[in-house]
Parts: sequence; C-alpha cells; structure tokens
Amino acid sequence: MALWQIFSIIGVVAVILEITIPSGFFLNFALAGLLTALISLFVNSIPALVIDFIIISLLSIWLIRPLLIRSKDSDKETGLDGKYIGKTARVIETITKTSGAITIYDERWDARLLHDGDDIPASSEVKIIKNDSLVLYVEKI
Repeated sequence: MALWQIFSIIGVVAVILEITIPSGFFLNFALAGLLTALISLFVNSIPALVIDFIIISLLSIWLIRPLLIRSKDSDKETGLDGKYIGKTARVIETITKTSGAITIYDERWDARLLHDGDDIPASSEVKIIKNDSLVLYVEKI
C-alpha cells in the first residue's frame, strides 16, 4: 500500500469520527492526514511523513481549534437558549423541584425549580434559567 493511501485513510477515518462525534477535535487530524497524503506524493520517507503529520496536527490544533470553539460559542444564542433562556413565562401548574408546568409563546413546557425553595403557585410569573432536554428550570420573579 502506498504512503499516500495510508495517510488518506487516516484522514477519512478522522472525518468519519468527526461526523460521528462532532467535537472539532478529529477535524484537525483529518486535515493533517489529507495534507500529509498530498505531501507523500513528493516525499517517500516514512519518518519525514510521520513528523509532517505530527507537525500539521499540532499546528491545526493550535490555529484552527480556537476558531472552531469561538464559532461554537457564538451559536449559543440559537435554539432553546436564544428563544427561552432569560425570558418570562406564566406558571400553569404549581412548580416544585420535581413537577410543574409553564406556558410561553402559547407552548406548554414542563418546569422545575432550579434551587430548593418555596413552590411557585399557578398564575405566577417566572424567569427561565436553563433547559435540560424538554424541562425548563425556572426561578420566581
């Protein structure tokens, strides 16, 4: 098997891992594998190619990963976080640590107290603090 094929396979496996486990980490190795495969067309030394792979991996982790993390952080205002977190809702079923419901945007959501405290009765207004799947955690206003 040719060296370019080996590094191409490493790059493709890293892409598959990135698709399966989207973390932005394996993308660096995919880039390094594919660039090293390209370099291997001109260089036929295994030690040199392994060093190239390591250097490209480290450079891409150092240069690209911060950009990916920064872009991922800017996406926090989409979805549930942007639409519900920090907003005011009306209680429709008394909220306790283990049960309750609110309505916001004419939608019904299960709600729970974020911290121990007094139950929040129906018809009260609450502020949404965080979400966990389909449950919104609230605090009394």
